[in-house]
Amino acid sequence: MDEATFSEAESNIKRANHVSFSGPLVVTGSKKLKSRSVRTENNDDAYDVEIVLHDAKDDEVSMIRGVTTTSEHNLSAADKTPNSLASKLSFRMRQVSGELTRMASSKSSSNYKLDRSHSAGTVHALKGLRFMNKNIGSEGWSDIQKRFKELSAGGVLHKSLFGQCIGMKESSEFADKLFEALARKRCIVSDSITEGELYRFWEQITDASFDARLETFFDMVDKDADGRIMEDEVKEIITLSAAANNLSKIQDHADEYAALIMEELDLDNRGYIELQNLETLLVQAPNYSSNPTTENRVLSQMLSQKLKLTKELNPIKRWFRKKAYFVEDNWKRIWVMVVWLAICGGLFTWKFIQYKHKAVFHVMGYCVCTAKGGAETLKFNMALILLPVCRNTMTWLRSRTKLGSVVPFDDNINFHKVIALGITIGTGLHVISHLTCDFPRLLHATDAEYEPMKPLFGEERPNNYWWFVKGMEGWTGVVMLVLMAIAFTLAQPWFRRNRINLPTTIKNLTGFNAFWYSHHLFVLVYILFIVHGYFLYITKTWYKKTTWMYLAVPMILYASERLIRAFRSGHKTVQILKVSVYPGNVMSLHMSKPQGFKYTSGQYIFVNCPEVSPFQWHPFSITSAPGDDYLSIHIRTRGDWTSQLKAIFSKVCHTPDNGQSGLLRADIGPISSNKLRLPKLLIDGPYGAPAQDYKKYDIVLLIGLGIGATPLISIVKDVLNNIKQQKDIEKGSPLLENNIKSDKKKTSNFATRRAYFYWVTREQGSFEWFRGVMNEVAENDHDGVIELHNHCTSVYEEGDARSALIAMLQSLEHAKTGLDIVSGTRVKTHFARPDWRRVFKNVAVNHAGQRVGVFYCGPPTLVGELRRLAHDFSRKTSTKFDFHKENF
Repeated sequence: MDEATFSEAESNIKRANHVSFSGPLVVTGSKKLKSRSVRTENNDDAYDVEIVLHDAKDDEVSMIRGVTTTSEHNLSAADKTPNSLASKLSFRMRQVSGELTRMASSKSSSNYKLDRSHSAGTVHALKGLRFMNKNIGSEGWSDIQKRFKELSAGGVLHKSLFGQCIGMKESSEFADKLFEALARKRCIVSDSITEGELYRFWEQITDASFDARLETFFDMVDKDADGRIMEDEVKEIITLSAAANNLSKIQDHADEYAALIMEELDLDNRGYIELQNLETLLVQAPNYSSNPTTENRVLSQMLSQKLKLTKELNPIKRWFRKKAYFVEDNWKRIWVMVVWLAICGGLFTWKFIQYKHKAVFHVMGYCVCTAKGGAETLKFNMALILLPVCRNTMTWLRSRTKLGSVVPFDDNINFHKVIALGITIGTGLHVISHLTCDFPRLLHATDAEYEPMKPLFGEERPNNYWWFVKGMEGWTGVVMLVLMAIAFTLAQPWFRRNRINLPTTIKNLTGFNAFWYSHHLFVLVYILFIVHGYFLYITKTWYKKTTWMYLAVPMILYASERLIRAFRSGHKTVQILKVSVYPGNVMSLHMSKPQGFKYTSGQYIFVNCPEVSPFQWHPFSITSAPGDDYLSIHIRTRGDWTSQLKAIFSKVCHTPDNGQSGLLRADIGPISSNKLRLPKLLIDGPYGAPAQDYKKYDIVLLIGLGIGATPLISIVKDVLNNIKQQKDIEKGSPLLENNIKSDKKKTSNFATRRAYFYWVTREQGSFEWFRGVMNEVAENDHDGVIELHNHCTSVYEEGDARSALIAMLQSLEHAKTGLDIVSGTRVKTHFARPDWRRVFKNVAVNHAGQRVGVFYCGPPTLVGELRRLAHDFSRKTSTKFDFHKENF
């Protein structure tokens, strides 16, 4: 802040309607206060209040002096009344009384000095209680100053705009409490502050001193400024912190948590806690994070140095290195794309040259060559586009052959989209060349030029475009073009996922249902395509009409797949065992496992509910493990079909009993009246997915965002079941005596020996989805094979003052009951998003020289960062990370 601004701020402070202390109140030692005197001196413009505290033993004196100067600009209406001086004096005396009470309450603990040097939680605590997590310092103040000028009115900022001004807009209630605490500290009675006062506020909340931040936080809780925090004040700040972090369940149990804090800190049952008690809770709270060994710390430091980015100065070398890394990471995709482009280019060139030597070239020129070249690539791509969506074939090739080592089966849907782009380009070349080039040439040809065309187009020369449209070749092409345009448009994510705002009438024609039904127009398109390819103007010999030759095998394969799916799903009607409706619009279905149904964790199934739609099949990841005696899926309601499915099942659900999870649930036994009212479900599958390859790795890093955790939960359960099974085999359990050979065969193909699971979700209620799995892992994984990390992004990062009390409660509750207050499980919940670089570094340090499978399922926003980290750590460390992304 420059000198002029600071002078202005100082002058504003002098004009402010408050009493400012000249310094903090200090009491040395635990000494008895013998005398207290209060003197007030009044004049027309100011008054002075002085408190003298005299100690009889050492004759020491502590003094608080405050001076207040009135200002017409800052006085409220009440202050301008004849009694304003008396009311201000009364307020000042109440403040003095509060300071005296604070001093008296600190006598008993004045000799108390908490030793921060040996506490396990010291480092964490000293980094905590940050009121601002960015823009700290002079640069930050410039932004605050700019916002002050935008938001202030008449040179003052109202309390309601304080949060927005300091960058805490999303926590307005917390910002209001912070404003009140800062104003109370300075005896500001107005709801508005000047720029100078705002600067003083800013200085305090950005103070790097832990003691200063602790005192500010204490002042927020201590509403009456008496130096004591009562239980109702604790409850209020718990409710406020929970609201700021969107933790509704903690708000509902604020009474219990307030009592827990009082029980822990108020050991003498005085009915209140003091500043040093709060400090004790922060510094000496249990620390559950595992500290790395000395060796790991050294390795981590070495790794940090090794991973520092070094920029290549030579731009040519930098370009080549970048391209080399790209080829190394994408060689499977590259060779597939090169082969595909080579085939398309070869077919186009072959047809282009062929028609260049035909008679029509002299009339239609290069236009007909381009049209026919585009048509040839169109035939090839119309055949090829069916193969990536032959799910049974893809699953068989992935699971039973070695092609997965050279063919990127995980990108089958992406390749399907690339081929669709090729179809669009081929269609464009074919249609545009015909309509804008060779047809006009034919229409305007002279009689001599048209003479060689009579065997192809008839004795009479076409006289307009209608001649072409009314023929079999014409109308089939036009109808195909319209149908393909509809399917291609509705398949775009903007329409399929309703990402753009459209008028209601148009919006009803988009969404997943519109995408699904429009995509099935391909049946008509392929029929018309074959007809169009048979009735050609130029080619008359049947064996030269090659459209059906391209399409025969792919269409037979795809039709066989659909018939198999229809036959198989008809025999896989499942019985619903349990339905649970959770927060976050998620529903879980536990179904009976069909006889002979075998699957691998990470795979998915298609589900059909005839009561919703007899035609629609939707894919869902399997969340049960292969060893479970049931089949389960978790469904998030986002579209029309899932919303209708949830509505149907919700009708048969009831409120959960004590100890059961889920907002609504239905447990259906063999003899249940609900059984007749439940809808019929058909399943088809299982089908292969990237996550099913986890068994190939000794170490797996599983990362799920929101509902994307579903395939990874199945892997976590399977890893746990396999470890249990392996221990039973090693112990020679009699229960497995008859099946020991088959079990050994299964476990011999199971390479995973360590799993890290990171689940990042926004809502506290999401942890209900897999609470049972979390607790099961915590109870049974005594060797620490599976490391679970839950992250709730609605909670501010650890160290932020808005989540400080939540962290305190979390430590107390976990120490007392072993449960986490955020997730309700035995797994501790971390706040905010993970530091992914630190996650990868931790795995690299702990598993040097090993290959780690990284499996991600969730929105595409995180794919780039995770893939880049996997590549960086693979190149610069001895640990190799293989990244796999689930199509979400």
